[in-house]
Amino acid sequence: MRRPLLPALLVAALLLGALGAPGAAASTAPLPAAPAVGKPKALVDSWRPPLSTRGRYIVDADGKRFKLKSANWHGAQGSWNGSGDITDPANHHDGEKSDQMPLGLDRAPIPKILAGFHELGINSIRLPFSNEMLHDTRPVPDSSVAANPQLRGRTPLQVLDAVVAATTGEGFAVVLNNHTNTSRFCCGLDGNERWNTSQSTTQWEDDWLSLARRYKGNKRVVGADLYNEVRRTVTDDANWNWGDSHDWWAASQHLGDRLLTEANPDLLVVVEGINWQGIPADGLFHWRPTLEPVRTVSHTLVASNKLVYSAHFYGYTGPNHTGATGMGETHDPRYQELSREDLFATLRRQAFYVTEAGRHYTAPLWISEFGIGRDETNPQARAWFGNFVDYLIDQDTDFAFWPLVGWTGHGTWPLINFDTAGRRSGILDGGDWRTADWKRLVAAPQKTGQIADSDIWDMLNLDHADAVQSARVRKQGDWDPGARKGVCPDGQRLIGLAHRDGRGLCTDAGAARPAGPDPVLSVVHDERHVQQGDWASGYTKYQCGLDQFMIGYSVRGQAVSGVLCAKASRPLSTDGRTVWFDRSDDRPAGDPGGEFAQGTYKGQCRTDEFAAGIAFTHAWAKSGTPDALLCRKL
Repeated sequence: MRRPLLPALLVAALLLGALGAPGAAASTAPLPAAPAVGKPKALVDSWRPPLSTRGRYIVDADGKRFKLKSANWHGAQGSWNGSGDITDPANHHDGEKSDQMPLGLDRAPIPKILAGFHELGINSIRLPFSNEMLHDTRPVPDSSVAANPQLRGRTPLQVLDAVVAATTGEGFAVVLNNHTNTSRFCCGLDGNERWNTSQSTTQWEDDWLSLARRYKGNKRVVGADLYNEVRRTVTDDANWNWGDSHDWWAASQHLGDRLLTEANPDLLVVVEGINWQGIPADGLFHWRPTLEPVRTVSHTLVASNKLVYSAHFYGYTGPNHTGATGMGETHDPRYQELSREDLFATLRRQAFYVTEAGRHYTAPLWISEFGIGRDETNPQARAWFGNFVDYLIDQDTDFAFWPLVGWTGHGTWPLINFDTAGRRSGILDGGDWRTADWKRLVAAPQKTGQIADSDIWDMLNLDHADAVQSARVRKQGDWDPGARKGVCPDGQRLIGLAHRDGRGLCTDAGAARPAGPDPVLSVVHDERHVQQGDWASGYTKYQCGLDQFMIGYSVRGQAVSGVLCAKASRPLSTDGRTVWFDRSDDRPAGDPGGEFAQGTYKGQCRTDEFAAGIAFTHAWAKSGTPDALLCRKL
């Protein structure tokens, strides 16, 4: 997006009533794409797909750092402002009538457009789309592809096919971004606030699964950015882990797992934070959560090396400011009004902290939107842009500028513009104050080469549903029907547990894949394996057998129901200790793994230990909640 989140007129609508949105039509099959012309060998040969993650870094198939140096080629999400004749360019954002296609195809051949991308120094494209566009069976107007006549007669989705094929054919990585439900330019109260505002969650998931399968054979389509700038509707907020139909954490977690298990296991799953909650008026609750909730409730995908977190920052918005002017503007500071020191502290609190090592939320961070116009004269705004680029460089952060392509004489934000004759102008063509900052950003020193494997920490969240994150266990079916179950991703072991609410902590620290490739699994519902002494006298103990370790657990309500054990690939120690957490936390110093169960007591084995059992009791004033762990040396 590049407009205030809740413009003044829409703030009034928020207080008075709801807005509607158009619907969509049926799907289409792909047509053969035009071949890419003149592939730049340097970019094609510089990385090998697919991509995955190691700690805070994205890596290619050889384990080498692949930093997303990206820009947004927008247009396929639609550009209509939502009022007036949709065929009139005056009613489209900045007059750029996109016809649900990436901008510029009417003005320049695709190879010429891509040549400009190479000159910019980027290696990847964030490619927005709308759900409406995916189902539009109407051929695009001939005038909209005047510079690419081979695309005449194609639907918007078939044009996207051709753009994806050409772009990836020249070596660029493509991250698909579900920008909107309907083909309207984002953002505000426009029917696109949530993934399920103008459509059902089922339709949203089905569209993503279809698109992921459509491009599965193209390994340079590397990621799925699940939804853009989740925000408030007229009547309510999206939330993080409330367990209802507006729960963005749950929706993104569920779809991410489905994409990896049902559609394309090679994709990166990109999850943006919540972009806005509350009513933007002085005296009423309002803020931009961004990724702050991730600190205590993060995602654990069925594949731990596929998660990327994303955030957007623009100078005219703020941590509690929508970016509106006039009606709907609050007295909260904008990012560009913060001092350099306060800006950096705010950025870290809201998003950049997720790159910290050794936490359940550790993941690469992609700032998938930021930008400013070349006609900007406000000294604060210009200073903000320079400071923000400084911080991106200092943190070695993946980025994507908004937007990439525009039309000469219309908006001033794009990096590249084309006039009606196909002549190019832009940030590298002279007369643009942003050029110096852009050049130092794309050329900045960065970590390169082979990235070492790092310890993985993941949390299990049973607040509202199962968290069976082992692909192997999922295939074997329900191991404790009727109970809520948590199971660590394959290759990890359970190391921490909460006294209430069913939270758990998993890791591979100290022993990667201790069970081997295909271990024997066993479910324990009794004390048959309790050996080597009574490690929790007077308590019921569910314990794994010899040379087994816990990978999962189940609860009914708050009470322990069972444990899931995996056979180790080598003999395990029988020396152990009891970690009690019924009256206080008992966790190792240094907070390894991070806060995984805020507000309740937690027990956690040390990094050189494994959890072999859980103790609990139904004695008076007790309710069978986990009270102790048996921790043994690896």
